[in-house]
Amino acid sequence: MNVPLTTSDFLDRAELVYGDRIGIVDEPTQPAPSLGEVSYREVARRGRALQAGLDALGVGEGERVAIVSHNAGRLLECLLALPSSGRVAVPINFRLSPEEVSYIVGHCGARVLLVDPELEAALKGVDAEHRFTTGEEYEQLLRYDTEPVPWSQPDENATATINYTSGTTARPKGVQMTHRNEWVNAVTFGMHMQVSDRDVYLHTLPMFHCNGWGLPYTMAGVGARQVVLRKVDGAEILRRVEQHGVTVMAGAPAVWNAVLDAAADWDGEIPGRDRVRIIVAGAPPPSRTIARVEAQLGWEFNQIYGLTETAPLLTINRPRAEYDDLEPEERAKRLSRAGVPGLGTRLRVSDSGEVLARGNTVLTGYWQNPDASAEALDGGWFHTGDGGSIDEGGFLTISDRKKDVIITGGENVSSIEVEDAVFSHPAVAEVAVIGVPDDKWGEMVTAIVVLTEGQTATPEEIIAHCRARIAHYKAPKRVEFRDQIARTATGKIQKFKLREDFWSASDRQVH
Repeated sequence: MNVPLTTSDFLDRAELVYGDRIGIVDEPTQPAPSLGEVSYREVARRGRALQAGLDALGVGEGERVAIVSHNAGRLLECLLALPSSGRVAVPINFRLSPEEVSYIVGHCGARVLLVDPELEAALKGVDAEHRFTTGEEYEQLLRYDTEPVPWSQPDENATATINYTSGTTARPKGVQMTHRNEWVNAVTFGMHMQVSDRDVYLHTLPMFHCNGWGLPYTMAGVGARQVVLRKVDGAEILRRVEQHGVTVMAGAPAVWNAVLDAAADWDGEIPGRDRVRIIVAGAPPPSRTIARVEAQLGWEFNQIYGLTETAPLLTINRPRAEYDDLEPEERAKRLSRAGVPGLGTRLRVSDSGEVLARGNTVLTGYWQNPDASAEALDGGWFHTGDGGSIDEGGFLTISDRKKDVIITGGENVSSIEVEDAVFSHPAVAEVAVIGVPDDKWGEMVTAIVVLTEGQTATPEEIIAHCRARIAHYKAPKRVEFRDQIARTATGKIQKFKLREDFWSASDRQVH
């Protein structure tokens, strides 16, 4: 028997087995009316009402629905409900500029655009055939009076979501994730993290990131309660952990640095000690951060490695039994590696040192970009663009990033895109943008600038100039002026030389 693996399996099971259990605890403070506490049965009912509403609009199978939103209950139910009807969910980074959002909406051909009320004013110029805010307008879209049209032929190889990622070019690429990709990622993730119906998951990770790393599906499938956190704040995370009995969270190193800072002023015992498991990805955190998480918070540190193109799980590094008797520093050092392949994933390192991957979580291709798809999947392996090594125990260590991408606060930033923004300043003659190690952000976007002779500018002016042109998180946080920038004999900027001054004192290896 061969039954298609589709994302509908997760919410279907939650409704059947855990229907009376609270499934979503929505963010209480937001511009739209909060959903409050919603049972899994009600989540499923609302999902069907959304599907019926789209039926009434004539938005059919395979068509794209774009959502630009902070973390919210309605975004979470969209991720669960839209692919289940054969439609394609396109969650968009809410931090992007209006021009960037407009490009994505147009590129994916979304017929429906859902916009968080907080973003309505900023995105008023971004449009689609049908446009709703995710508040009262969204609620009016839902139709409870009719059953939705069922997906005619469920297909595990159909596209479930399109997730746009910044790469080495200014234009983002749309990563096509199939139902099979999402299903295998969610189940494998849950197995490796030993998730169960006793867990409570706090959405510290933006849901637009690889569909929340696929964890909304994992948690629904096992009936775990999902608590929505709209915006990251270290003290608020500690409060939610205490209030809701949170056991699992995921996010970039910047999130946990914010929690560590807040913990210093926390009155009383840190909540969740010996109970909370955190999952970390993005720029590899310094081993001292890992040691602080375990010692000061008493939380279990787990690291994964992956990309939007891999759903994202490729490797996982958990505190295995062999680490129990190690000194904290040695234990942290072991946990700082990217980890071992997840079940069903194969990794190897090419002759040029690039990490290559195969597995059921790897994308089928980039939306309407056959050339990029062929390049990424050349030879039947996904080319990660990262350099690394694999030891005899199967542990992957990432050593450098061949893609010219900076990971700051868990966000991918194309250095080329930032360089274009900096170079558009009339006083700039040359620029090179690099990531430098930073305890808060993982990597700090840093611009090395040579000014045009006779021109003047301050770092603050350069930063403000960039923030007016690209998303704020992409703009440099630091600008340094130089008389010249090191280049090769053929004129190529030698970024490794620029990075040396910043990375030489770091215990991290990605540079």
